[in-house]
Amino acid sequence: MRRAATREVTREAILDAADRRLARFGYNKMTIDELAAEAGIGKGTVYLHFSSKEEVVLSHVDRIVERLCVRLERLAGQDKAAGERIKAILVERVIFRLLSVQHYTESLNDVCSSIRPGLIERRARHFEKEARIVTRVLTEGRRAGELNVPRVPETARALLEATNALLPYSLSPQELGDPPDVRRRASVIADLLVRGLGT
Repeated sequence: MRRAATREVTREAILDAADRRLARFGYNKMTIDELAAEAGIGKGTVYLHFSSKEEVVLSHVDRIVERLCVRLERLAGQDKAAGERIKAILVERVIFRLLSVQHYTESLNDVCSSIRPGLIERRARHFEKEARIVTRVLTEGRRAGELNVPRVPETARALLEATNALLPYSLSPQELGDPPDVRRRASVIADLLVRGLGT
């Protein structure tokens, strides 16, 4: 048990170090040697946890989405109307991601282009996790007569796709630097989408 805990602590330290290195230097200038030094471990220890620099960064993205999904689950479980929960989920999925990488304004495109194939594969899995949460809330709203949703899974995916334009990899550096404006825009989109689901 202690060994597993130590392994997890080391893994988290590597991911934290990756976040700091990406923010300062971007993906292309980050090396495993520097990452290990930043985490306070040996280079070999990084390779015990991750097969490559790309895998470290993709795992960092996974961690962001895991943390996001915890927040989305909390919003989904609130004692509010389904439409209000959907709006909150749509805005949170945009803002949480933005705040998680906002300090990458100079290197976000660098990171995304360097790991694009792996990121696209993972992104599909990430969106599927989010879609399951949205699907559950839509189903509850339909059962309660609050929402008119004939095809729930398709609607869940469409709601996510409608807000993807505000995710960090789609934003300019200026937009990344203005979370209040991105929140406002996400709220407008979420409100329009949910109104379209009304009974």
